[in-house]
Amino acid sequence: MVLAFAIAIIRYLMPRSRYSDDSTIGSAYDSKVHGGEVINRWSGLYRFTKAEIERAMDYANTRICLGSGSAGQVYQGVLPSGQLVAIKHIHQTAMSGSFTGEVDGLSKVRHPNLVCLFGYCDDGSDQYLVYEYCANGNLAQNLLRGDAVLSWPTRVKILRDCASVLRFLHTHSDGCIVHRDIKLTNILLTADMEPKLSDFGLAKMLQMEETKVFTDVRGTIGYMDPEYITHSKLTCASDIYSFGVVILQLLSGKKVIELDIVARDSLTKKAKDVVSGKKPLDEFIDSRVRDEVNIEDFVLILKIAVLCVAHSSVGRPTIKDVYEEMDKAWGNTNDIVRLSHLVEFVPVITSLIFWKL
Repeated sequence: MVLAFAIAIIRYLMPRSRYSDDSTIGSAYDSKVHGGEVINRWSGLYRFTKAEIERAMDYANTRICLGSGSAGQVYQGVLPSGQLVAIKHIHQTAMSGSFTGEVDGLSKVRHPNLVCLFGYCDDGSDQYLVYEYCANGNLAQNLLRGDAVLSWPTRVKILRDCASVLRFLHTHSDGCIVHRDIKLTNILLTADMEPKLSDFGLAKMLQMEETKVFTDVRGTIGYMDPEYITHSKLTCASDIYSFGVVILQLLSGKKVIELDIVARDSLTKKAKDVVSGKKPLDEFIDSRVRDEVNIEDFVLILKIAVLCVAHSSVGRPTIKDVYEEMDKAWGNTNDIVRLSHLVEFVPVITSLIFWKL
């Protein structure tokens, strides 16, 4: 009877359903905001007026800057409905082509782990993009926090979901979408710690031509593919390299936001030395999560990360391979989490059974 009851509890704890990794999501912005217009009924993308943008950013009588980058500043905003949003003020010099053309392209790319684009504003002198708000900031901030530690299960889940969205982008029906700037600060976290890949200001659409060359090299130097830096050759493998660096940072707890080449090379060399047995595994595990790490899964993830940061793109795995390994590690980790929850229930279950008897 005890065994049957335990099995029932496990089934109860199992997730009822899993979302499809490649599913699209609808617009999260309703049309209660007046003055602008819905420009694309398929995506629900909304065109804000400059006045609406100003009111949204000035809701607290002072503008709250969430961050800044090469493409522009990001401010916190509030819509008339009370919904929090992130508003990116675009530097005109950051635009490589038509702003409305870029926006139209962004509106067609939707995934649960991509930051959702609600709308835009273009009044000629100023241009803005309005995104969903991610309450827990970016991954770098969370890795640096002194008052809380990203748990091992949370890290594995983040890596699995990031691999999922990269798989979606790299195998897109219109051609491989290369993000170009995968890094800790471009992975945002919702209130539920769900990762959302952000900042497509540097993304380019490719038609799966591996020899395609872009002469303008952009990105964050410590995360950039060495081949891309040397030859301006941008492929899906460039994102794989950057993601490999992100994985190594999450595994080691490396407290850096913007890597330079020296720090990156030191990190990747240490990882390779651990995998080859030249250094002990314990030297690479973030000490803050050492007690909860499943060593088998840690090694699995570390090995795939080392393959991702191979100097030559020829030696790197595809995103499908990366996703499969991350999904396997997350499955193992999730099972352990459920089991630990079950163990917590055992005393209660036992007392209830004997009380019934």
